[in-house]
Amino acid sequence: MKIVYKVLAYLVAVEVAVQAAVMVYGDAGLGKWVAQGGVLDKTVMESEASPFPEVIGLIAHGINGMMVIPVIALLLLISSFFARVPGAVKAAGLVLLLVAVQVTLGLFGHDIPALGALHGLNALLLFSTALYAARRDRSVGVPAQAEPRLGTTG
Repeated sequence: MKIVYKVLAYLVAVEVAVQAAVMVYGDAGLGKWVAQGGVLDKTVMESEASPFPEVIGLIAHGINGMMVIPVIALLLLISSFFARVPGAVKAAGLVLLLVAVQVTLGLFGHDIPALGALHGLNALLLFSTALYAARRDRSVGVPAQAEPRLGTTG
């Protein structure tokens, strides 16, 4: 169960990196589309047509952030109870809390754009916390090796 815990924690960190990548991909595509004369208004946003190819990045960001990452974070918390890793429950709980904050900031950021800055900062905090959670037990997946001690011969 230690390996499951570790994999899920690293997966949260990877998903946060994916979130950044797909969001910037979508934003860059939007910028290019507008520079070529495209207009983003309510009609375009409510239509089911794809105005530019990179819009898939914006869609992926929404689906990944609203569904995939919260499920992984919840599975991480559940696995932390069985992993027998010191501090795992606390670290996984913090990851889940930061995911909840991230989703909330993302949702309210549409009405209060200044929350977008907090959304970005919280993403960095979530990424770091997920890595911290993954590295709680350094012995998982690492074979034991004898380390030389200072002052000993041999």
